[in-house]
Amino acid sequence: MTFVIITHVPHILEQNQYFGYAPYVREMNIWIRHADKVLIIAPISNAFKTAIEINYEHDNIEFKTIQAFNLLSLKEISGSIYKIPTISWNLFKAMQQADHIHLRCPGNIGLLCCIVQILFPYKQKSAKYAGNWDPKSKQPWTYKLQKWILNNTFLTRNMQVLVYGQWEGSSSNIKPFFTATYAEADKVPLLEKSPIAPIRFVFVGTLVSGKSPLYAIQLVEALYENGIDVLLTLYGEGTERNYLEEYIHQNNLENRIVLQGNQSQNVIQKGYEQSHFVILPSQSEGWPKAIAEGMFWGCVPIATAVSCIPFMLDQGNRGVLLTMNLEKDVKQIEAIIEDEVDYQNRREKAAEWSRKYTLDFFEQEIKKMIQTK
Repeated sequence: MTFVIITHVPHILEQNQYFGYAPYVREMNIWIRHADKVLIIAPISNAFKTAIEINYEHDNIEFKTIQAFNLLSLKEISGSIYKIPTISWNLFKAMQQADHIHLRCPGNIGLLCCIVQILFPYKQKSAKYAGNWDPKSKQPWTYKLQKWILNNTFLTRNMQVLVYGQWEGSSSNIKPFFTATYAEADKVPLLEKSPIAPIRFVFVGTLVSGKSPLYAIQLVEALYENGIDVLLTLYGEGTERNYLEEYIHQNNLENRIVLQGNQSQNVIQKGYEQSHFVILPSQSEGWPKAIAEGMFWGCVPIATAVSCIPFMLDQGNRGVLLTMNLEKDVKQIEAIIEDEVDYQNRREKAAEWSRKYTLDFFEQEIKKMIQTK
């Protein structure tokens, strides 16, 4: 079986191996175990490999480079007009070779894929919509168009679209799904934790405004000002790093808040294991892996009520749903810290829920969607 992956994720070529963002590649390595040949259509990056990139694990991989593009301004749209025909033709040729077409959405390349796949109604197809499928959420028009095409059973046939959460108006194309990081073998007993000083928080994600790392810092800062011995470790890099460093310095928080940058999965796992809470005040999410991972290791999750997060946190019964009102959110967290029975109850519920979604279960579900030949 020839398995074709089309994605906007930039890849790095090093020593004849292709590397990409680790959570994405780790997931794709499960899909491609069932393929004889893998054809990857994606942009190539000239950046150097870091700790958050890993390689594909397959003996028969062919890579076809396409250019990235965006539609954020008139200038960028006009520049993209020259790229789109070539990209579309390359997508068409790749889909012709496929026994199974796998699309990664949302994104600009994902939008072209959604359009081109219409020409292959009899090919077996799947799409991973890694963003927020909530039809009521505010999203770019390109995202809404992709969702409309994928949901339309006349335009999009023989397709299973994996989305996070269950939403009204979903067609038979749409399959509520999940993602996973850890295996059944990782389900070792949780380390004992009590909400005693220092209370440790962990943030894992890109340091950009959409993830609201500053709000995570301000939450911990407010708890500290209220007399609670707290520590926050942030893992990740991004455009806001310098601003966050300056904020930490100006507010004398160096002994309370540490930016660790991009780290390996093992380092981050230890961060979860040592922390009482995992926090992600994100403005938009699909399935936030950082929250599910922290829950797996016994962290009480603190996150905004976007996408499927209310489902993940059982409407707050196994975590804290942020209101993004600092005073109210601080009170919510303080109440849990001061009530050990409540803390332990939420912690155990969080771990029990997250540990249902293992890589073993994920692979079982993937196998059901792929017809091996």
